[in-house]
Amino acid sequence: MKNLIFLFCFLLGSKFSLAQKVTFQTLLKDNISIRALQIDDGKIWYSGTDSKFGYVSLKDSADQKQIKLFYKNLQFRTLGQNRNSFYAINIESPAYFFKIDKKSLKTKIVFTDSVKSAFYDAIHFRKDGFGIALSDPNGTKAAISTFKKDSNHWSKCAENCLPDFKTGEAAFAASNSNIASSKKYMWFATGGMSSRIFRQTRKSCTWEIFETPFVQGTSSSGMYSIDFFDDDFGIAVGGDYTKQAENINNIATTNDSGKTWQIQASGKNGGYKTCVKFRPKSKGRDIIAVGDQNIEFSNDYGKTWKTISEEKGLYVCDWIDENTLVFAGKNRIIKMKINF
Repeated sequence: MKNLIFLFCFLLGSKFSLAQKVTFQTLLKDNISIRALQIDDGKIWYSGTDSKFGYVSLKDSADQKQIKLFYKNLQFRTLGQNRNSFYAINIESPAYFFKIDKKSLKTKIVFTDSVKSAFYDAIHFRKDGFGIALSDPNGTKAAISTFKKDSNHWSKCAENCLPDFKTGEAAFAASNSNIASSKKYMWFATGGMSSRIFRQTRKSCTWEIFETPFVQGTSSSGMYSIDFFDDDFGIAVGGDYTKQAENINNIATTNDSGKTWQIQASGKNGGYKTCVKFRPKSKGRDIIAVGDQNIEFSNDYGKTWKTISEEKGLYVCDWIDENTLVFAGKNRIIKMKINF
């Protein structure tokens, strides 16, 4: 009996201690679903449902603004930025590429993809200003649009530069984070009947393709989000959004630039995840991951995971600094402080 009492007190104390290490502040409440964030000029910028785009200040949540990018209620799950502008693309066809001036917030459509299969999952800008937007495939051919800094406009990639997708392979518009880049490479991840990694060097237009041991084989399973600490070390998270408690083969890491992947914490994590990010100043050791049901943290390069919050309905996250994060999802944006 004494042992049981001790165990109960220990577990209660551990849970209480964990709760004290995480604090939340609500920055935005609205009737909106948000799956794409950008941090700029001390503000959290977002795009979401009903053509909504806006920001909320990190210093004063009363400082916020929201506009509609289009007269129709489009859904946005993408948001990228370069030095002077934000770019957002709605899901479904026709896909409009909206450019939003950072200073004036004036918007204009700078490109339109009218292919029936257009469904843009993510936008990503490298530090050198090169941008890439990934759509679901057109048949078996990947659908990619790029932004070149010197030409200052978007265009669809030539067919000879596009890789082939397998039947039933696509990408997930879950958190605008299935594309990543480093000094040498750019990657994107797929899911569905096949879950693979596509890698491109900065000086090449062709893509290398690598198989993974990630969960796959159904339209709802696979890699949902990737992040790379450097040219070599990266992580992928995901699972199956129709079976969110399942946690087999839904986290993997690579140490060779995406060529090979090692499953981590299979059967020992909190299940389905939609976004993963390396902690700044942790040298790749600390990682945060969020999904519909919880927020998890790893402090050993993704090998083991602990649930640090059971907040639900959050889909996307990013680090503001090494002790502060922002999350968004169903009807809200929140800030989280950690002290570990």
